Amino acid sequence: MEINASTRVKAAKKKPAATTKKSGTNGTKKTSKGGAAITTKQSVAPKLVPNQLASEEQRNALKSSSKEEQLDLVMGLMKQSMGEKPFLAQHAVPHKKSTAQSQGTAAADLAEAVRTLGSKTVLKEFGILGDIEKVVLPAGGLGQLFGATGGMKRISSASSLASFGATTSSVHSGGSSTVKTTAAVDKLKTASATAREGVLLVIRALCENVGRPHVDAFVTPFLAPVMEEAGSSVGSVREAAEDTAKAMITMAHPLAIPTLICPVIFAALQSPEWRVKHCALQRLTQMASSSQQYKLQVCRMLPKIIPVVSSEVFDTKPQVAKAAGECLLATCQTNQNPDVAPAIPAVVKSIIKPSETTKAIDELMATTFVSAVDASTLSILCPVLSRGLKEKLAIHKRACSIVIENMSRLVDSPQAVAPFGPLLVPELKKVSENVQFEEIRDAALAALKTLTKALGHASVEAAYASMMAEETARVEEEERRIAEERAEELKREEEMKKKEEEERKQWKEAMEAQRLLDKLALEEEEQKKAEEKKQRELSSQSVKSKTGKCKGCGLKKCRKDCLFRT
Repeated sequence: MEINASTRVKAAKKKPAATTKKSGTNGTKKTSKGGAAITTKQSVAPKLVPNQLASEEQRNALKSSSKEEQLDLVMGLMKQSMGEKPFLAQHAVPHKKSTAQSQGTAAADLAEAVRTLGSKTVLKEFGILGDIEKVVLPAGGLGQLFGATGGMKRISSASSLASFGATTSSVHSGGSSTVKTTAAVDKLKTASATAREGVLLVIRALCENVGRPHVDAFVTPFLAPVMEEAGSSVGSVREAAEDTAKAMITMAHPLAIPTLICPVIFAALQSPEWRVKHCALQRLTQMASSSQQYKLQVCRMLPKIIPVVSSEVFDTKPQVAKAAGECLLATCQTNQNPDVAPAIPAVVKSIIKPSETTKAIDELMATTFVSAVDASTLSILCPVLSRGLKEKLAIHKRACSIVIENMSRLVDSPQAVAPFGPLLVPELKKVSENVQFEEIRDAALAALKTLTKALGHASVEAAYASMMAEETARVEEEERRIAEERAEELKREEEMKKKEEEERKQWKEAMEAQRLLDKLALEEEEQKKAEEKKQRELSSQSVKSKTGKCKGCGLKKCRKDCLFRT
């Protein structure tokens, strides 16, 4: 066989063996045979382990020590957690730079001290709670509006992040309602990133090592600033904030969800930082995936959760949009109605992708309603049904009318369906009046009658009139609010204009005074130059020098034959 440049040789390729790759520690596995990726739960931060108070003997020794020794140990652990050098060790041995591991160990020791000595003794009497507030709450923030006491300052941190920005800006800008961004709030924080990370580790250690019911009342109100730190520009602080928020949700009492946790999460979803939104959605998903008590509280909050989370599925950040979709599915699956459970994935998919609305309606058409329909079930179904009534094809409007009729017959109370009446009644009325097919009009009219009966009205006209009155009252209230805001804005503009005029007047007076001073200085300088010129002329005319000697003979007393002798 002759071999030249155009000769081609085919080599036998070996088939690679099927291997399993694991990416990182997040539990995601991929097979080389093209199998689907197996996604498991994300990585969990390891629990903080104590060092100085790890054994029972060390804790008993701490308990038997004096009050001063206990205070010194607790304050030293707090300083170590924040990355500061202990006072006694400043001149003893060379001090190594604090690391996250050493800070976490000190935070775990502090949590063991809280469990040994009591939460009230360590957090309140020893002032640890005040130290935490000084670090996580910005200087001059919302806490100052309630006074300098630590209790109200801590309680105020449980309010929303948006109200924090609006309230602080309204105080410092003469009533303006401009919401501060995270970067603006960060400028108010005087603590370093290491100190903030250490405080977050302390809060996390309290949640993990002490837990409920000892510290939940002290720690849960700090959820708002912890969520805010999830948008920090420092990576270690962000990770610590996410782990701390996860530990706080795990430790929190279920009854705190509607009163403390959900308002903070709703406010966090209004943050301009996408990481704060992502963290808030993950925490809401965590609550929906926890024990049955948490799921029950989330189910009761669905009428408020679904509208807020649904607006985040179209966020420009893909991380936020994906987390919103997962959160929406997890929260909707907490619904206790077994009839709509098979259709929930299709309904959620139609919310995320509006083009899938018809498929969701088909799933609901195949649903047989037997159990009572409460407010949480209505909050899941009504947005999709309202969108289906606006579809172009009349058959979809008929399907939605049938579903609404079947659903309305099992509504448990008029209060449950009242918030969704304005969403469905006008659309059903349009279908019953404008569609050309009589069968579809009859179906819409039957659904409208059943829905108005569920709303507690005697007739469709009465229900429509009641809703129109409520809508008119709402519009009037909104117009009144807008008019009041506009009047306040005009008042602020007038005050600002007066202030600017006063400042302009003062500036003109100051400039006029400065001009007069400059004129006087110029006149004095000219007068001085004239005097110097006159002195130079006199000295040039004189026959005596500055030393008093004659310029001709060089003597103070001229000779008889000197020409300049006078």
